[in-house]
This record gives sequence, C-alpha cells and structure tokens, in this order.
Amino acid sequence: MTSSSTSARPGGTVLVTGGAGFIGCAISDALVSEFDRVVVVDNLHPQIHATGQRPEQLNPAAELVVADVTEAKTWDTVLQDVTPDVVIHLAAETGTGQSLEESTRHAHVNVVGTSQLLDGLNRHGKLPRRIVLSSSRAVYGEGAWKDAHGRVFYPGQRTSETLDKAQWDFPDASPVAMKASETFPAPVSVYGATKLAQENVLQAWAKSYGVETVILRLQNVYGPGQSLINPYTGIMSLFCRMAMGGKSIPLYEDGEVRRDFILIDDVASAIVAGAVSPTVQAEPMDIGSGEFQTIGTAAKLIAEHYKAPASHVTGQYRQGDVRHAWADITAAEKVLGWTPKYNLAQGIERLATWIDAQPDVKPA
Repeated sequence: MTSSSTSARPGGTVLVTGGAGFIGCAISDALVSEFDRVVVVDNLHPQIHATGQRPEQLNPAAELVVADVTEAKTWDTVLQDVTPDVVIHLAAETGTGQSLEESTRHAHVNVVGTSQLLDGLNRHGKLPRRIVLSSSRAVYGEGAWKDAHGRVFYPGQRTSETLDKAQWDFPDASPVAMKASETFPAPVSVYGATKLAQENVLQAWAKSYGVETVILRLQNVYGPGQSLINPYTGIMSLFCRMAMGGKSIPLYEDGEVRRDFILIDDVASAIVAGAVSPTVQAEPMDIGSGEFQTIGTAAKLIAEHYKAPASHVTGQYRQGDVRHAWADITAAEKVLGWTPKYNLAQGIERLATWIDAQPDVKPA
C-alpha cells in the first residue's frame, strides 16, 4: 500500500515520543529542518538520563514535555496544544535481558504506552497523517534457517539444555537474513514479544482510521550519543569502555555470533526518511547495515583502536539472545530511497572517538 504527497518539505508538526533518548536526539536536527514544530515527550528515565536534565544533544528548537507516555493525562495535556501531522513513536523499554526480569515494565511501556497514545489521539480528534514506529529485529526471534537441502524452517528458541552443551548453532543448517515480507516473526524474548504486540496494535488501529504507518525493524544500533550508564543496552560502548581500561573483551558463546551493527547516523536518516518520504508502505521494513559481522570482529576492531589485549571466548550465554541476526534492507532502499553510508570500521571509529572525548567516562 502506498501513498504520495507533492510537498518536498512536509512542514507542520511532528510529535516524537521518547524523543530525548539516543535516537530521538540524533534525529532532532533533521526534524527541526523538516517540520515547523517539533514536540518531544519523554520521561527522562534515570536508567538513561542520570541527571534528569534535558540532553544537550536535543536540538534547542525542539519543545520538550517531561511526561510518561503510559498515562492518559499526559496525552490530555499534550494534545490540548499539539495537533501532530506526523508522530514518531520511539518510547520503549529496550533491554532484552532485563525484559525477562521486568516483563511487566516492558509490557506496560511498550504496549500500554502505545495504546494510551492512540487513545489520546482518538479522544482529542487529532489523528495524524502518519505514524512512524521504531520496532526491532527482536520480533523475529531466531528467524529463518535453511537445512542442508535448502529448505527454510524456523528452529525456535534455543534451550538451556542445548546451550549448556555449547550447541550454539542448529545442526546442519544455515541462518538467512531477516526480511519482513518473508520472515515470520517469532520472538524469543519478552522485549521482542512486546515490540511485535506494539506493531500489531498500531497497525490494527491505523488501518481502521486511515492513518499511514511506517514500521522500521531496527538491527543493533550503536554510535555517538549512546548511553554510557545503561547496563542493559549498548554492547559496543561497553566493549569500548572495557578496552579503554586495558581489558580483554569477553565474548559470549564462541565469539561467532552474527549481528548487524548499524551506526546511529544511518538509523537517524532512515527514521527521518520514514517521516518525510512521499511514498510509504504499510508492511514493516528492515533497517540495518546490509551485512553481518561477528561479535568477535567488532571486538577485534575495538581492541585495536585502544591497543587492548585480544578478546577471549568465555562460553557463557544469555537467555533470550538469538544466535544470528542481520537484515535484508531492500524494501527500505526501494520504498524510502534510503541506504546506509557507514561500515563497521567507520562506525567504531566514530563511536570510540566520541567516547574518548567524554568527560568522566570510566573504563568498564
């Protein structure tokens, strides 16, 4: 399903939930250039915002409302004054491991936070033209694999029994790229399950009211501006802080876990494209670097930057982690006219240079 517009610059008002976070700050400059008014709603959670202060990286022209997206009164207050043409919904709890221990919190923010937003828009009669949702590759779980005969199958979640035996991969099988139009979602973490529910709630609501949706399933986002205090996200920044302290980076499983690391700059351009593109499609699109790297490769590049000891394999594992994940980005390239610009080496250099310049950053 597509729609079109003749305006080169959308103008109007954009409302960004969770807009004072990592991604929200990264898109704020572009949004200020593209829209007449930028309104950000964020609760400045201490897990991300240690001081509780407005982030310096958030464009000064963006209006910040400090409030909780899960509360109806937030939307009654915000929507009295704001009539959004586009909503960018970033607000979410994102820790895969943490979601197993705090499943209620993740479900409340990710699912109820979405439904409260939608109810508020409906209650105040302020339906936007488009809603952009930052979703996650976690909705796929282990994704699709191919057996020795080339047949596609879905292996499901790896068990503690197999992981305890260091059986990391599925026997006689190879993983394939994640592609929304082909890969069936089957999350293996509470976080992934809540993100899939978020997608479904949004699509059911939006189709009923004729609101365009742009759903972007992001791979592993990293880069300058990432929280250096959140223990549940940001493996790349954690690796940098370990190497900064002269430590050998520990690698879970066998170090051959595949991930699609995408620099924040490329994610930001994808989300902005989703907000302003004259053409969209209702089906989700995958956002990644277009290639996979192993965790070991990322650790090696980081160790080299800091002249730290070589990484080492620990054989440990984390429940809810998938073995391999990377994106087929052809849909986003075709529909949004978006392509990533940075490879892993360039991204790590940008991240490490930024971390090195931060005051009071302590090695991990």
